[in-house]
Amino acid sequence: MMSINPFSILAETVSPLTIQIFVLAMIALIVVGTVIQMIHHKNITYFFNNAKKAKLAAERELGVVEKTSVILKTVVHDIATTAELGAGKRRVAHVLGMYGTILFWVASVMLVFCYTGAGKTVSTIWPMIWHVGAIMTCVGGYWFWLFLRVDVLAEAHPWYRIIKADLFVLALLACATTGLAWSYFQSAELMGLSYLFLILFVTSNIVLFGGVYWSKFAHMFYKPGAAIQKNLAEADGSRDNLPPLADAPKQFGLGIKREQPKHY
Repeated sequence: MMSINPFSILAETVSPLTIQIFVLAMIALIVVGTVIQMIHHKNITYFFNNAKKAKLAAERELGVVEKTSVILKTVVHDIATTAELGAGKRRVAHVLGMYGTILFWVASVMLVFCYTGAGKTVSTIWPMIWHVGAIMTCVGGYWFWLFLRVDVLAEAHPWYRIIKADLFVLALLACATTGLAWSYFQSAELMGLSYLFLILFVTSNIVLFGGVYWSKFAHMFYKPGAAIQKNLAEADGSRDNLPPLADAPKQFGLGIKREQPKHY
């Protein structure tokens, strides 16, 4: 199963061109949904206005080298390792889900466009990356959904409580889960179950990518930009119009030691 390209087997009954058009349509949904959300929520306007305010409030001007250094440090430290979550289970779960999803999506594109169809070469590496990515997504996603969400861990809501903000993570988990199930039953030659989970896999992808406007999907693009802008503001002294940190000891009393910190 792990070394088999499920899209290649699917291409025996469905045209490879149809599969490729579906992938391109999903990418188009991401672009359209993100652009509409940015226009409606005026995110780009906010970032530009905030950048102008920061430039006016800056205590010094950063050079190209220093700006580049801040941006690279932000990408490597803050974005690539989700450092904002601190050390702990939430960070591990997010890293698993983030890199699992990246591997899952990149491998899907590679398998569909480079290794599916008549005359295409066979790869054992990319199918393994596809399956490993889906498994990582499931491990990180279900761990977060069942045990680490703020409203479950800190606010005592049941894990099965669903709100609109959960659309992204649930659709993503549905994609990874049904994709793995489809691949398993396909490799086991249980064609009835294979087609069932293929339909569920396609449906969950449409929900995930078609629901970009209503979900937190676009936050994947906003948060890196916000992190870079924040660190640049700290470096030039503007600090997003916030006062500097006080050089004084932190005094919280004994109450903070009564329970493990879990309120976010």
